[in-house]
Amino acid sequence: MAIGARKQPLYDQLVDILSEKIDHEYRPGDLMPSERELSERYGLSRTTVRLALQELERLGLVIRQHGRGTFVADRSAQTTNLMQSYSFTEQMRELGRVPETTILEFCEFEADKNLAEHMGTRIGEKLFKLKRLRSADGMPMMIERSYLPVRKFLSLKRPMLEKKPLYDVIEQDFREKIRVAEEEFFASIARPADARLLDITEGAPVLDLVRTTYNVSNEIVEYTLSVARADQFKYKVFHHRND
Repeated sequence: MAIGARKQPLYDQLVDILSEKIDHEYRPGDLMPSERELSERYGLSRTTVRLALQELERLGLVIRQHGRGTFVADRSAQTTNLMQSYSFTEQMRELGRVPETTILEFCEFEADKNLAEHMGTRIGEKLFKLKRLRSADGMPMMIERSYLPVRKFLSLKRPMLEKKPLYDVIEQDFREKIRVAEEEFFASIARPADARLLDITEGAPVLDLVRTTYNVSNEIVEYTLSVARADQFKYKVFHHRND
């Protein structure tokens, strides 16, 4: 594939080419060509090649080992199975990663028509909005915008959310037993503000997720809209055949 004909920066073009090879030709653990080999093969400077490899490493596609070379990463071990658990904190810990949550916004406002319909409330009912950046091992992973009915969490304060996971607050502090969380997802591209927070390029692939959480009385206690990095999450679906 020729490099240089497009307006896209040269190292971006190389990232695209190598990403495609990683997806379709290489296997996890394979040794990538050296900087010198890539430079000669594509007619690029070593600096441009180095930038491309750094970007692939940032995306979790390769692992660079000093003195040994660059290896294709095993993404099946890195990515998070979103079907396994609806608690980001719990799942990161199960994977041996260090979860971190940064609260970007916490406020109270009135439900508009859209939120009222999705949460089974009246237009104008008071809601809490909680916007959080979820990270693991220092890498931004997901942005969550959660909405909760104020009437069920009257004494909810920001410090409570800074001390423990949201679902622990819901169940332990407010005695709202969670029965089920329904989630749907669809492919999308990163909008500018989200891309900056997730440290990815604008227009990069992401997963948009919508989660509705119900208590044992079948009341909605949480409605969350999330944007997740597509390179860090996966869905695994099991189909059972009935004889």
